[in-house]
Amino acid sequence: MTFFADIETLLYAVSRIFLAPVLALIALALGYALVMLGAFLVETWQRRRGDHTGKLFAFARRHDMTPHSDDLELWILHRLEWLRIVSRTAPMLGLIATMIPMGPALLALGNNDAESVGRNMVAAFSAVILALIAASLCFFMLTVRRRWLLQDLRELEKQRQREGEL
Repeated sequence: MTFFADIETLLYAVSRIFLAPVLALIALALGYALVMLGAFLVETWQRRRGDHTGKLFAFARRHDMTPHSDDLELWILHRLEWLRIVSRTAPMLGLIATMIPMGPALLALGNNDAESVGRNMVAAFSAVILALIAASLCFFMLTVRRRWLLQDLRELEKQRQREGEL
């Protein structure tokens, strides 16, 4: 029986090691989401004013791309990559950051230590809330930016077709 207790203790110790890096990653994800939100709001404002010069157009001119170039699609995927990664991984990080403190909270509950239960639960739920906020912001921006970039790609293709007809 002590063998299984030793395994449980080892697993608990190893999982506690991951709490600090997971919390740091959640903080980074939230920081990234907020920085990208600022850039997104600026781009939204520029697009509504009609003076947005698309980075896709600049990239295509710089590399002299043809309208159906796979390089433009790869550029779009590359441009959206971190938004997609954060929107998909932040909820998982939030779940990890929730589950790690739950073990000590449940142990404290069994020992009638309400203060320790509260402290662990606050850490658990704060982490998951911040992770979900980061994921939600990134998913929203990913969805809208994907549409914008695909519209820009379509406009570039139309522009190149008109130039080819001349």
